[in-house]
Amino acid sequence: MELDLYQIDAFTSHLFGGNPAAVCPLERWLPEETMQSIAMENNLSETAFIVCETAGWRIRWFTPVCEVRLCGHATLASGWVYFHYLQTDAQQVVFNSLSGPLTVSREGDLLSLDFPLQRAVPADAPVLMVAALGAEPLEVLAADDWLIRLDSEETVRNLRPDMSLLKKLDRRGLIVTAEGSDCDFVSRFFAPKYGIDEDPVTGSAHTKLIPYWADLTGRQSFHARQLSARGGELFCEMRGERVLISGRAIPYLKGTITLI
Repeated sequence: MELDLYQIDAFTSHLFGGNPAAVCPLERWLPEETMQSIAMENNLSETAFIVCETAGWRIRWFTPVCEVRLCGHATLASGWVYFHYLQTDAQQVVFNSLSGPLTVSREGDLLSLDFPLQRAVPADAPVLMVAALGAEPLEVLAADDWLIRLDSEETVRNLRPDMSLLKKLDRRGLIVTAEGSDCDFVSRFFAPKYGIDEDPVTGSAHTKLIPYWADLTGRQSFHARQLSARGGELFCEMRGERVLISGRAIPYLKGTITLI
């Protein structure tokens, strides 16, 4: 069996930036263990599998170690593949997922994700988390991830967290954020428990960051940057109980997986 495989750099306008995701369109679902093995072999933060079912397209995402319920950059990458290889005259696609229907639309080279927002609530900072970061948070919130605000972009950029300690936290990962110097806010995202020490650009984290910064500033639209080594740029907007997360994507490779 031969499968098409695409690798796309998401949330960037230049090659070798943003967050690389693998996208594998399938005629039918493979066994879960096979999809997990492909994701492990790809060794990217996410591999997305998409299938056209009777009720429409469905998407599933796998890290090198497990399936996840929501992933932004691999959905953006899947939208890019859909618009450029599967349905080149389309302007929108809806992917059914474990997090409900997710719409990807395009306007020129800008792709937009319509995602459900997630509100983080104030919480006490675990001693383990503060020790792992080596920085004192201004504010601590919790959802399926921890979200903390630090005092400056420079502090966020210079963090060198202890991954062995972060792995012991009781949630999916840790989002750190601060006001930006040349954008509205910056962030980084760490999820060593899921096999991702630092994710280059994280759409799902922005489903929490957008409502947080909207509540903090009273604004609805934001220009954001993720300060990983690869870097990423996002254009964000509140839409009621949903958020619009937009960015660009660049193709890196097209290949074939051979399953024997």
